Amino acid sequence: MAHKIAVIAGDGIGPEVIGEGIKVLKEIERLDDTISFEFDFFPWGCEYYLKHGKMMDEDGMERLSHFEAIYLGAVGYPGVPDHISLRDLLLVIRKGFDEYINLRPVKLLKGAPCPLKGVSESDIDMVFIRENSEGEYYGTGAWLYRDSPQEVVIQDSVFSRKGCERVIRYAFNLARTLGKSVTSISKGNALNYSMVFWDQIFEEISKEYPDVETHSLLVDAASMFMVKAPKRFGVVVTSNLFGDILTDLGAAISGGMGLAAGANLNPERRFPSMFEPIHGSAPDIAGQGKANPLASIWSASQMLEFLGYKKWADKLITIIEEILEEKKVMTPDLGGCASTSDVGNEVVRKLSE
Repeated sequence: MAHKIAVIAGDGIGPEVIGEGIKVLKEIERLDDTISFEFDFFPWGCEYYLKHGKMMDEDGMERLSHFEAIYLGAVGYPGVPDHISLRDLLLVIRKGFDEYINLRPVKLLKGAPCPLKGVSESDIDMVFIRENSEGEYYGTGAWLYRDSPQEVVIQDSVFSRKGCERVIRYAFNLARTLGKSVTSISKGNALNYSMVFWDQIFEEISKEYPDVETHSLLVDAASMFMVKAPKRFGVVVTSNLFGDILTDLGAAISGGMGLAAGANLNPERRFPSMFEPIHGSAPDIAGQGKANPLASIWSASQMLEFLGYKKWADKLITIIEEILEEKKVMTPDLGGCASTSDVGNEVVRKLSE
């Protein structure tokens, strides 16, 4: 049976990097007769919005619901406000398909550049579990007295017991499997309702896992320790906003945005999960063949593991490390002169060896 994958290549460099990821997945399909993919392509994104006044079709969610996974490139384009692209496509999919786990590896691969001195691969090896369906990105609030001197805006944050419990419990289960600690990151000293509630639930659930080492940090202290002492982190669980910000910091210390992958998971598999590089659409280099496809290939590795092909998922990470160590076929962001397709071709070549 083929795995049905919906492809939303998106804007800017999205189609370029996703194209290389699909090239790699098709090569794995060629090499392994137990794996088959059916890719369906959807033209949605900001450029679609500029033509049609909408980020996706009205029946988009119903159409996507028939797929096992979604492979997303990047969303963002000049002329379309970022809050529209996020609200009308990404958040619609994450919420509508209850993709409440955002899983982002922050791992320094062999050969990857690191701006921190005296740091080895074993020092940066963490997994961020970000609450992905509510929190600070829930999207409710009010805009009062618009365009007047009395103008007021209210942005709500929504933290439910169910939402907090399930993401924190997921983090503990993952930590137990990986043999890592769990660190909760919040801001309970200032956000006296939402984050105090989060801290309370984390403490409650930690008692169910006496075998797992646990820590709690305020988000400002965590930002400092990620730079000064990254080895102290194993599995990290945090809210939607803090996870979004800290994983970009994590990308900066572990090789750059060109190596940053992410998965939006519905663990129960009632709905499709979505896999994406997190680097954005980079319209300034779109169409020039300069974009680094390794993040999209890493997210393809995450998809393969989710689908049950851990051997191939691990193989892709090994190949990415070989490319980084050899430094022969790398894009300009990593100091090389190879094109986007050159890197994809190199991954395919190594798969076939």
